[in-house]
Amino acid sequence: IMNSLSSSGAMAAINGMFTGISPDARIQAIIIGFIFGAFIEGAAGFGTPAALAAPLLISVGFPPLAAAVVALIYNSVPVCYGAVGTPTNSAMATLGESVTSLGGNVDSFKADLTFFSAVNMAVGAFFIVTIGIILLVTMFGKDAEHKKVSKAFEVLPFIIFVCVVFDVIYLLIAKFIGPELVSLVAAVITLFVVLFTSKKGFLMPKNIWTFGEKETWDHSWLSTTEVPEPKQSDMSLVKAWIPYLLIGLALVITRVWSTLQPDSWAGAMKAFKVTLPLFGGASWSWTILWNPGIIFIIVGLITIPLHGMNGDTVKEAWKNSFNQVKGAAIALLFGVAMVYIFRNSANDGIQVSYMMADGLGSIFRGAYIVIAPLIGVLGSFMSGSNTVSNTLFSSLQFETATLVGLPQVIIVALQNNGGAIGNMVCVNNVVSACATTGTIGNEGKIIRTDFLPCIVYCVIVIIVSLIIISLGGATVLGV
Repeated sequence: IMNSLSSSGAMAAINGMFTGISPDARIQAIIIGFIFGAFIEGAAGFGTPAALAAPLLISVGFPPLAAAVVALIYNSVPVCYGAVGTPTNSAMATLGESVTSLGGNVDSFKADLTFFSAVNMAVGAFFIVTIGIILLVTMFGKDAEHKKVSKAFEVLPFIIFVCVVFDVIYLLIAKFIGPELVSLVAAVITLFVVLFTSKKGFLMPKNIWTFGEKETWDHSWLSTTEVPEPKQSDMSLVKAWIPYLLIGLALVITRVWSTLQPDSWAGAMKAFKVTLPLFGGASWSWTILWNPGIIFIIVGLITIPLHGMNGDTVKEAWKNSFNQVKGAAIALLFGVAMVYIFRNSANDGIQVSYMMADGLGSIFRGAYIVIAPLIGVLGSFMSGSNTVSNTLFSSLQFETATLVGLPQVIIVALQNNGGAIGNMVCVNNVVSACATTGTIGNEGKIIRTDFLPCIVYCVIVIIVSLIIISLGGATVLGV
């Protein structure tokens, strides 16, 4: 969908919404880097926010290095629900048997996982947006006066407003609908609300903060390779948004209706399975009609005639899509296989996954809650994807939580959070952002810069989780 919209000119029309919002770079960073980046993450995921939001920031006057740093930091809050909930759904795909074996209900566990993951990320949203602006002004101010931290605090009212609007929608969808639409819909609604209020001058800072003349920029801020200009388009904004509106409507209607009327057509879609026999009497089942990807494929096909795309344009879009997802697909294929091998193989009758969990539990015991998000960060850093990180480590986190007596849903939520937070420093995303901003060679500098907000965010989600546990918000399955 995203590549089709980029090739058809629809994404250029959507980008045009940002022209004339505000000359203040701090406001531009929040609207484009955080809100628009969250929309792209919710819709496409897999490293696309930095690849799209960063060049757009450059087009409105950002130094390329600043664009890359900001886009990567802000690509954290929405990631648990990126690509219509893929990371959270992937975690659950490996946990169904474990939840059931302890007497839990898979649907209830998934609902709790979705909500607790959202609570942790929502609390941290304000801090991470603020840190992003602090780094922006202190690193890229045009002089000593413009590099003061106080320049970041001038936009605190705007940050609070944006985070309140985003978090309220984010949490409501996580609580009542499910993981598929949390980031996508929260970002879209917040985007239109903030664009409207910003053009009215609501909470705009009195003093305009900019980077100064390009001739005065530090050489390290500039692109080392040529960055193509954004495509131009005369497509109407309504027509450009139609594919995403169709996706949102389809997902909302099917998810809400199946909850309200389990015996309806939506419930039948959810229950329908395609089952294939495997080796040794095993089988594999897929709820094909309930997979969000099916809706994306249908809308993707509708987009071709809707946007008047010719064969060459379609070929370009689909080829780009294949190149973007093939790396993650290979990692996921063998990652899932590895998880099932660990789960179903044993040494002296003890499952390998249990032995690994027992080792972690013996070392950290009650302090394991501090380690859980860091494992998620490590998985994302290594693989370049929260989806892969969750696939690899969700079962391990669940087993370890069971052994040390911590609420499993909270620990798996921290795994989900850690994988999302790790996106701002994962090699795959950093390389992608540097390639699209022309700042190749600055990968190390960007990772060092974004490491601090990464750790701060981990500390925040740990504190929030401890509060939830202390208030009795989550129970230990099997007890």
